[in-house]
Amino acid sequence: ILDDPDLKDIDPTVLKHCHAAAATCILEAGKQKADISAISTCLEDCKLDKERIEQFCTEYQKNKDALEILLGSIGRSPLHITDVSWRLEYQIKNNQLHKTYQPSYLVTLNIENSDSGSHPDVSFSCTMEQLQDLVGKLKDAAKSLERATQM
Repeated sequence: ILDDPDLKDIDPTVLKHCHAAAATCILEAGKQKADISAISTCLEDCKLDKERIEQFCTEYQKNKDALEILLGSIGRSPLHITDVSWRLEYQIKNNQLHKTYQPSYLVTLNIENSDSGSHPDVSFSCTMEQLQDLVGKLKDAAKSLERATQM
């Protein structure tokens, strides 16, 4: 926005405030599932002219479904892992029928969000080295959390 030549004469601080205000208006309208008349009334109260209100409402209406999907994917609290399962996979041949004999682990994380209940499980495949690295990082995180709670 700051690089737009049409806006070069406007103070960057004012532009940032305007951008934040517009983003807040759009997000609140999406959260409240506001209809065009409610948005128009709100913008009229803010002393915007009719042409800008119509343009804003047109653009909002075009992107309303995508906005609601995006807002729906954002929860109030972070996901947390409730369980982990794994199994050893052993690849004997690749697509070109060459023998490979490569072991790997298929890890499945059972995820839950307190806002909306269960979520699809997260699954990934990794080598032994990658799994050892993950376990080491998780141990480091647990130690850091333990130290932080003891202070």
